[in-house]
Amino acid sequence: MQRPAGDTRAQPTVATPRPAATVIVARDGADGMEVLLLKRAERSGDRSSGAYVFPGGTLDAGDRDLHDRCVGLDDAAASVRLRLPAGGLDYYVAAIRECFEEAGILFACDAAGNAVAIDVGPEELERARAAIRRGESTLRAFCEAHRIYLAADRLAYHSHWLTPRGLPKRFDTRFFVAVLPSGQSVSIDRVETLEHRWIRPRDALAGALDARLPNATQHTLAALADFPSARACFEHAQALRDIALIEPRIGVGAGGPQPVMPEHPAYAEIGRLDPDGQGIACCELVPGRLVRLSPRVYRVTAPNGNLMTGPGTNTYFVGDPQGRTWAVIDPGPDDADHLAAILAGAPGPISRIFVTHTHKDHSPLARELKARTGAQLAGMRPLHTQWQDAGFAPDVTLRDGERIVLGAHTTLRVIHTPGHASNHLCYLLEEEKTLFTGDHVMQGSTVVINPPDGDMAAYLASLRALLAEDLEWLAPGHGFLIARPHEAIERLIAHRAAREARVLRALAGRPGASVDELLAEVYAETPAPLLPVARRSLTAHLLKLAAEGRAREEGGRWRTAVG
Repeated sequence: MQRPAGDTRAQPTVATPRPAATVIVARDGADGMEVLLLKRAERSGDRSSGAYVFPGGTLDAGDRDLHDRCVGLDDAAASVRLRLPAGGLDYYVAAIRECFEEAGILFACDAAGNAVAIDVGPEELERARAAIRRGESTLRAFCEAHRIYLAADRLAYHSHWLTPRGLPKRFDTRFFVAVLPSGQSVSIDRVETLEHRWIRPRDALAGALDARLPNATQHTLAALADFPSARACFEHAQALRDIALIEPRIGVGAGGPQPVMPEHPAYAEIGRLDPDGQGIACCELVPGRLVRLSPRVYRVTAPNGNLMTGPGTNTYFVGDPQGRTWAVIDPGPDDADHLAAILAGAPGPISRIFVTHTHKDHSPLARELKARTGAQLAGMRPLHTQWQDAGFAPDVTLRDGERIVLGAHTTLRVIHTPGHASNHLCYLLEEEKTLFTGDHVMQGSTVVINPPDGDMAAYLASLRALLAEDLEWLAPGHGFLIARPHEAIERLIAHRAAREARVLRALAGRPGASVDELLAEVYAETPAPLLPVARRSLTAHLLKLAAEGRAREEGGRWRTAVG
């Protein structure tokens, strides 16, 4: 959990990342592209001990002295490529140097940039590499002695990784792709590296190695798996632009601490609850577990996870930390275990119950919770009976724009958001700019629009209206906290627009099609178990197009309005 208000303990120290560079060396094997992986020696305090990694290491002070021995790329161009004010070429040099020290591969050329063979015997080469590792010589001295230069343009910038906060050693690493120079082979140093493997990325990911793969290595291999050749992989990296920083976070799962990637649903929430990377934020939604999201907000998830509800329905406690009572948003399904979790986890007496809508996974427990606590129940009655909690009877019927004061510094504003359900409400915690979205915005999936109560036009209008709100977080009815709310909302609108365009394409030129015939085309990629649900949203799209005069239905067959 996040630290309680008033905690005066010193903040943990976050280690400063060390600049580092890694090179993915690729070649063409008999069955496709292969990459070079090195098995690191066992060393105390090294998280990569015994693991397979790409050649690489930290930048050295002498790397800058090799700028004038680089051909094909200068520091200005390298810095622009890596989005640095200066010193970008240091990373290219470090990648070349580390690959030479660890694997005996040197990306070399003459002064004109032409590839050259390194005319050095194996024993002399090993002596030179050992002297460089021990600090008795330098790569520059080796290059000058053999009249060679570093072919910096043979490296293509691929990705940018930052070690998670909370680890004692952190690295700010630039990954590069390079094709194995003709005539060169691997010679490992037997100091930092125990052995090497040329392996197809897919085989490495499938467990063909006898050692673990660090998180960054695994994800990089996955990104490389579909390239047919080393040259294609290199050219793809050359063409990349706007390479984003990848900074995993540390989350706690069933097996203990684990890296959490930016695409993981819990990523944003972990960054909010555990900014220093102490490994105290969960990356799983565990039913019955109370999670403190802020001094004003707690969450407990119901044990009703399934295909439709994802990890389960979230119940939120909202209150003023200086106040005496708390409100509950969405008590959830009628489940005895969830009721017990709510009563046990409440930060204080429950005086109010708010419901976003009356679908059966959100509101039924309100009756029993009200009976147990005497809390006032607020929301809107359902306008239709299908899929609804027909017995929902609020003490207070809420209206759009109402402001509900829960304490001196805690205010909820009601926002009517019809679409998923005609009586759907969102609640904005004004002091934290956090919107409790119910099913209006869900994490990891789109919302089902089920006519007649569901209305696609109303849903899109409700989404667009939220773009005008000052929001920082979304607290969905299913899933973790969502950051960058407006981006999430815009993605939903874009998704619905793209789906509508597919509906129109499917209708175009047809003499008429049934909903099921359209479903097979419009939702062709949807897994079979979800097709009945998709059929509802397809019907909602068709009804919207009909209301707009762009489609029409006759005898159960749909066609464009002008067809």
